[in-house]
Amino acid sequence: MTQRNRPVGPMTQAIHAGEGPDPTTGASAPPLHMSSTFVTDQVAGFSAHDLENGPEGFLYARWDNPTVAMLEKKIAAMQGTEACLCTASGMAAATAIFLTFLSAGDHLVVSDVSYAGVAELARETLPRLGIEVSTVNMSNLEAVTAALRPNTRLIHTETPVNPIGRLTDLAAVSKLARDAGALHSCDATFASPLGLNTAGLGVDLTMHSITKYIGGHGDAVGGAIAGRADLIAKMRAEASIHHGGILSPFNAWLIARGASTLPLRMKAHQAGAQTVAEWLESHPSVTRVIYPGLASHPQAELAARQMSNTSGMISFQVGDAETGQRIAQQMIDRLQVIHYAVSLGHHRSLVFWMETAGLMETSFRLNGPQLDAYRAFAGDGIFRLSVGLEDAEDLIADLDIALS
Repeated sequence: MTQRNRPVGPMTQAIHAGEGPDPTTGASAPPLHMSSTFVTDQVAGFSAHDLENGPEGFLYARWDNPTVAMLEKKIAAMQGTEACLCTASGMAAATAIFLTFLSAGDHLVVSDVSYAGVAELARETLPRLGIEVSTVNMSNLEAVTAALRPNTRLIHTETPVNPIGRLTDLAAVSKLARDAGALHSCDATFASPLGLNTAGLGVDLTMHSITKYIGGHGDAVGGAIAGRADLIAKMRAEASIHHGGILSPFNAWLIARGASTLPLRMKAHQAGAQTVAEWLESHPSVTRVIYPGLASHPQAELAARQMSNTSGMISFQVGDAETGQRIAQQMIDRLQVIHYAVSLGHHRSLVFWMETAGLMETSFRLNGPQLDAYRAFAGDGIFRLSVGLEDAEDLIADLDIALS
């Protein structure tokens, strides 16, 4: 998008950033470049070390691709950062951050509750590579401070936390990271780029599973990391070329098409979720609702101060684990509009039961005080509801039948 004297609005940015009429055909829509290799008229090496002084343009799809580059520019513009790297999945994005900026002997501080794949990577894979890992409740700044060590190189947060909707004060954690000489990375998938100004809050690297809100239609898997140009360049050489977790051009094209409507969709997700969350709070079968837009959220003040969009992610409880399992089966049997399925951020509403004993004790390996803290927030289990773009009245009617 051509630079202008004044900043453009989020809708204009989402549509035009990274795009322009095709110079060959004049096509208004961005083209899809499926080529794995590109003809070059320059003598060039074929190593990650040749990136800095390599040929202009494109050489090989593992290095770069025009369609993927278009999406990277769009996400960087929406996130307010200098650059972006797209990856094959959200997990590839997390792996890119960890394995680019952490080496044997380094120390990582990570949220005690986070996306299951990230939690398992931090607890199982990184220690095997000689990386020390501390898990901490990121909403407790004293605990974060206590976890820091002289060899801490990275603090990785997630807000809102998947699946419990707990928030992290990003500005405060960013300051702790700077003072410790560490980087601060944040998984902002639940919020989307429209929900959090992570760069403005001091976050160095913001990652998303772009399978979720940015793509928005449940038909393409991808990941992205947005941040300073020097940090992204380091990850491009390490993660894209050495690790090989690149995004396919076709998925990039689909996700870019979805990203163009992100501002409109996030407004609708938020409005629908607010209506559904307020209804759930009044339902006799529901014992607790966790949604950043509700006054009952334990961090409602932080949500109001930090989030510009409270998104479409609701967690709610129905009592003990046995009751949750029974209602989960009723949902499977009775839901007509909402899909009983994993994932989130799609135009279709999705719901899934997540039992504390099965998820937190097995996948996250929480025990002792950490497990007690999680149970205090989420009880014996929660339903994670991703409110889509359907009419809120239809979602409420569907849930009412399933919860009866």
